[in-house]
Amino acid sequence: MKKLVFIISLAILAVSCGEKKAEKAAELTGSIAIDGSGTVYPVSEAVAEEFLKTEPNVKVTVGESGTGGGFKKFATGVTDISDASREIKGKEIELCKENAIEYIKLTVALDGITVVINKDNTWAKSMTTEELKKLWEPNSTIKKWNEIRAEWPNEEIHLYGPNTSHGTYDFFTEVIMGESGASRTDYNAVSDYNVAVQGIEKDVNALGYFGLSYYEENKDKLGVVGIDNGSGVVLPSIETVANNQYAPLSRSLFIFVNTKSAQRPEVEKFVKFYLENAPQLSKEVGYVPMPQSGYDEQKAAFEAILIKK
Repeated sequence: MKKLVFIISLAILAVSCGEKKAEKAAELTGSIAIDGSGTVYPVSEAVAEEFLKTEPNVKVTVGESGTGGGFKKFATGVTDISDASREIKGKEIELCKENAIEYIKLTVALDGITVVINKDNTWAKSMTTEELKKLWEPNSTIKKWNEIRAEWPNEEIHLYGPNTSHGTYDFFTEVIMGESGASRTDYNAVSDYNVAVQGIEKDVNALGYFGLSYYEENKDKLGVVGIDNGSGVVLPSIETVANNQYAPLSRSLFIFVNTKSAQRPEVEKFVKFYLENAPQLSKEVGYVPMPQSGYDEQKAAFEAILIKK
């Protein structure tokens, strides 16, 4: 009898060990490469950090070379996912086709481009879109504050903004100037928005623009400019971006996923995790989540490409 009990115990132990081995074998491994928009970066970085808590054996790298820089890598197969703060351009679509890169675009959050000033700036609390255009248009002759409004100081304005590889640059120039890429060039063009934050924080005559999350993260250091689009001054916030009151500087934020990469278990699970957690995590980093119905649509679209393949 004792021998029988011993044999049964060994059998149970063997089954238990087998289950543990199978469980261990089922653990996700692999790597996921993400690059692109500096604006979308905080969302993707937050998602990656949370994902690694559940899947510690998957290596996720998140870069921020700008939307344009990200698309160059994505279109040549260097990355699996490209963060973007604007739509993909024709030449980028062509490059994807040349390299047989198929993709799906997924909206992950909403954003408002925020015009910021030094905390001690007491005059430029609001600007019209027409004033922004005169200040930022190509070959603008505006050098001083009082050239925007006569009652403002006779002091030189020091401008900060994203460089040409950023989707924020493309979007801002398109909605303010009416043409993507149309901008004055004599400004401090940054690849890292934190450089702009530091420059504006130290200079009472500085003004710049970037995504809402960078302002939210540094609102104790910076002032913000309300925008008047002809219907009164509106400040950027989660509420005004969500209801589209903050016009015309509200926009959607995207991830572009390589459909071939999506067939890999680690990428599939990461994208699903992204869409599931984006509402909460985008809010935590200063962006605006879509209505839940919007995320449900993105999930359905992603499932469709998995089935298709």
